[in-house]
Amino acid sequence: MWARPKQLKLRGIIGMNRRNIRYIGRYNSRRLYPLVDDKLKTKLLAEKHGITTPALIGTVSTQFGVKALGRMIAGHPGFVIKPAKGSGGKGILVIEQVDGESFIKPSGARLSIEDLRRHVSNILSGLYSLGGTPDVAMIEGLINFDEKLSEYTYEGVPDIRVIIFRGYPVMAMMRLSTAASDGKANLHQGAVGVGLDIATGTAVRGVQFDRTRRDHPDTGHELASLRIPDWSNLLELAAGCYEMTGLGYLGTDMVIDRNRGPMLLELNARPGLAIQMANGEGLRARLDLVEKQPEGVGVRERVAFSQRHFARHGELKELPEPVLAEASLST
Repeated sequence: MWARPKQLKLRGIIGMNRRNIRYIGRYNSRRLYPLVDDKLKTKLLAEKHGITTPALIGTVSTQFGVKALGRMIAGHPGFVIKPAKGSGGKGILVIEQVDGESFIKPSGARLSIEDLRRHVSNILSGLYSLGGTPDVAMIEGLINFDEKLSEYTYEGVPDIRVIIFRGYPVMAMMRLSTAASDGKANLHQGAVGVGLDIATGTAVRGVQFDRTRRDHPDTGHELASLRIPDWSNLLELAAGCYEMTGLGYLGTDMVIDRNRGPMLLELNARPGLAIQMANGEGLRARLDLVEKQPEGVGVRERVAFSQRHFARHGELKELPEPVLAEASLST
């Protein structure tokens, strides 16, 4: 069901124009964009600031270096190859296990070392990078996501997007991969977006293909019981990215590792607006409230403020509401 612009405004929905001019343009200096557009720079910066990220196995920056890929990944039971300047999940190759000379994807497909080298070579040539510029291939350790979340996802690792404004967590959602999204946590491709209560990390609403969703389409598991473990710690890590980058409006993509806990996956200086659909609520009122807060507030105090003021009652056990179509968010 489509909503009229007046209805969107009444519910506090912000569109791309307001996001770009009022928040990104005002609070994000363009000179800082390379810190988040390049995943390798983000990782090194996070390590410097004590923010946990997936382990870096190595990097490949030249076509000559592609030959050494086999030695680099030797002994690792699983890993992820990704472009440092990629976006939207493009170019990310997940190897879940190694069986002799075969490298097995979560789907069960088997690849050879030559397949991996070809993929890395494509990354270096800029096939997946923003603007097609030459890139660097990163090889990271596999994330062992918390088994409590396995029933809520299909093949891929579920991640948590948290919008951070002036250091305050203002809205969050979990993205659950599906067969339709080819195991990727991409809402445009058919992943399920689950709005999360900032106070508790529990599910408040589910959305897939612009329609409400109460269960996972592949596992059949209901979404109402979804609760993110170690939630306050995750919010503090996400909120700390404000000091780390200097960006006032950003999206933090987090994951839960069963051994290392919450980790930062990547950052986005231009986070999308579909998070409002997943939560069934607009960002505007929350952003307006944060703009009134003084500077110099510590991370824990900012997180506590958000948990007090942005708590939500879940809708998953109630009657469904019309979902605000994502296409309308451009208004």
